[in-house]
Amino acid sequence: MSTPVKKVPIHLQSSQNRLLIRHGQVVNEDGITEEDIYIEDGIIKQIGRNLIIPGGTRTIDARGKYILPGGIDPHTHFEFEFMGAKSVDDFYQGTKAAIAGGTTMIIDFAFPKPGESILDCYYNYRQKADDKVCCDYSLHMCLPQWSEQVKKEMEILCKEHGVNSFKMFMAYSFMLNDAELYSAFEQCQKLGAVAQVHAENGSIIAKNVEKLLANGVTGPEGHELSRPEDIEAEAVNRACVIAKQVDCPLYIVHVMSKQAAETVCQARARGTQVYGETLVAAIGSDGTHCSHANFHYSAGHILSPPLRSDRNTPLAIMNFLAHGQRVFGEVEASSIGMSGDPRDPKLVTSPPLRSNSDTSTQLLQLLSSDVLQLVGSDNCTFNKSQKELGKDNFTKIPNGVNGVEDRMSVVWEKGVHAGLIDPSRFVAITSTNAAKLFNLYPRKGYIGVGSDADIVIWNPSATRTISAKTHHQAVDFNIFEGMVCHGVPEYVIVNGRVIVDEGNLKAVQGYGKYIDCPVFPPYVYDPEKVTELKPEKNGTNDEGIQNIRELEKLHFEEKACSSPTPTIPEGNVLTPSCKGARPEGQRNIQDSTFSISEELDVERKSCIRVKNPPGGKSSGFW
Repeated sequence: MSTPVKKVPIHLQSSQNRLLIRHGQVVNEDGITEEDIYIEDGIIKQIGRNLIIPGGTRTIDARGKYILPGGIDPHTHFEFEFMGAKSVDDFYQGTKAAIAGGTTMIIDFAFPKPGESILDCYYNYRQKADDKVCCDYSLHMCLPQWSEQVKKEMEILCKEHGVNSFKMFMAYSFMLNDAELYSAFEQCQKLGAVAQVHAENGSIIAKNVEKLLANGVTGPEGHELSRPEDIEAEAVNRACVIAKQVDCPLYIVHVMSKQAAETVCQARARGTQVYGETLVAAIGSDGTHCSHANFHYSAGHILSPPLRSDRNTPLAIMNFLAHGQRVFGEVEASSIGMSGDPRDPKLVTSPPLRSNSDTSTQLLQLLSSDVLQLVGSDNCTFNKSQKELGKDNFTKIPNGVNGVEDRMSVVWEKGVHAGLIDPSRFVAITSTNAAKLFNLYPRKGYIGVGSDADIVIWNPSATRTISAKTHHQAVDFNIFEGMVCHGVPEYVIVNGRVIVDEGNLKAVQGYGKYIDCPVFPPYVYDPEKVTELKPEKNGTNDEGIQNIRELEKLHFEEKACSSPTPTIPEGNVLTPSCKGARPEGQRNIQDSTFSISEELDVERKSCIRVKNPPGGKSSGFW
């Protein structure tokens, strides 16, 4: 089954897609420079000063603002059917909200329905998403069971459909046992894919739930009680041990507690190649909210693993993210922002928010120390009426919270504004590290010549107050309600087009596209590159990005698909710079790749008057 290329509205194809951003502070994970950026056909064409550009180019003055790579959210669940309900943010509403918050790409989890093969699941998710997404997206594939058919279809997904990550569960009815995890990890390693796990001890959770219900504990507070921190930490350790046996890179999704994060750190110190993730909920919330007397409020904070009630957890996570130990970890944004009140059904997540109010603080510390390196949202939203499915039994509360729109602002508020991380580290944990892990870098997660023009112009002086009344998501509740955030995306550029313009959102349904994630990410499978995690010099980046685009072009030509605006723009060959080569290992991002000469070896000359450069006459010197 093939998925046709979408037709893009004609008004999105015009020459107005030329853009110049001036006077801003360009932030990459490796530093900050003051430069101008010229964009054409959705690609960054030039970076530097005094750029020569065509006429008719729109100019944005970014003076006093940061120019960031667009955020990449590595963990979303749009249109997800789970626990008897369907998440209310679909691929249109969810990606629209993502853009509003400064995220320009999401990676969603494709979850097979009972009896559905993972290959059919992939096709069905593409069919659901392709015509709705407002920004680019990719897919992780979930493996709710293990079989020879699953093993074979994993190879097809890797080789033919650009899937390079597979998620296994250690909890819920569809959890894999240790032997199955071993086999799944072994296949991931063989294919060059990233193995992901939801790490909780499902067998112990089941016994805890049985005991709690027998003792009359039916409210949202039972969720965290059934999933204590050591249940999460034990599963993280077990997954690390299994992965090490087959030398498989392991990615722990939604690290929600200090114990789990410390276990990641300890495993890494023992030589295990383990990466992770925390959520914005873990940084911006905590589990104390789950014990609120109002059922809708507490149920709105329920996810798994839960938010932790220890109020130090968010700061601990941020500190694990901030410094330079080079251990990836994905922390849910909700974990950073909140702690968990165990009686609040709206706060139900798995693993749960933790009641210890110190948990959020400690998770922030983990993020800042770089024991953890990724912040996702795990955006899986259910309305109040859907959360009521568990009003008499906490095990039936649909797990999930919001975060895709507020992820960037909450991390900035709790990290940069609080003085725990600098803007470069912010870029790393919200964008670049995800791009590296899933082999999207430097096309995504990086501002450089040849990279996709997914850019956020961030105003650090502006503030906004988060509220369900004003957010762009479909859900009727927001776990960050009332939080004042310093730092707002003033402009958001998606594939070269200004979608958020001075704060005004102008999202276009179907404008985004599916992006292949090639296997064997070099920052995962090449230990030498993992050591430094530094971008290559511009020439190498250009060549690598161009190779990716040529492969995509051939892929679509083979399918005999056509579109008024090709996915890979015609004429997108990057002109090599005529400027002198830099010493090996040094990057001069002020060098422009623009050249008016057909010769690539023209010596640099001073004071050459250009009468008619591209775009019209010039009275200046170049």
